[in-house]
Amino acid sequence: MENRIVVGGVLIHHGRVLAARRSAPAAVAGRWEFPGGKAEPGETQQQALERELHEELGVRTRTRQRLPGQWPVRAGLVLQIWTAELLAGDPRPLQDHSELRWLGPDELSSVDWLEHDREVLPEVARLLAAAARPTTPA
Repeated sequence: MENRIVVGGVLIHHGRVLAARRSAPAAVAGRWEFPGGKAEPGETQQQALERELHEELGVRTRTRQRLPGQWPVRAGLVLQIWTAELLAGDPRPLQDHSELRWLGPDELSSVDWLEHDREVLPEVARLLAAAARPTTPA
């Protein structure tokens, strides 16, 4: 049996990344993650992430690139994390989350991340640093 993919979204906006505090299930309630959810049959991972971020946060996004690695969530479920760009809306915790925070590069360790999300923090810090660098005209 093939693993089902769970997509997580590293939503970066104005040099900060969105962290979401889980409200359920009980085993992970109170811990922080990059929001997302399960890809449905026939859906690409990009489509799944954009749909999940809209359902969970009420925002429109564009999926950008997949980060290296994948992590087992539980039997039959594997997490893959993607970067995403905020196109429209102000994120609100509509489903599965009790709080949202925009974190800068120096604040990434200020919340209690779920283990698999914690593993991508060095890459997220690199992306935030790159986003903060001023661009020089050609």
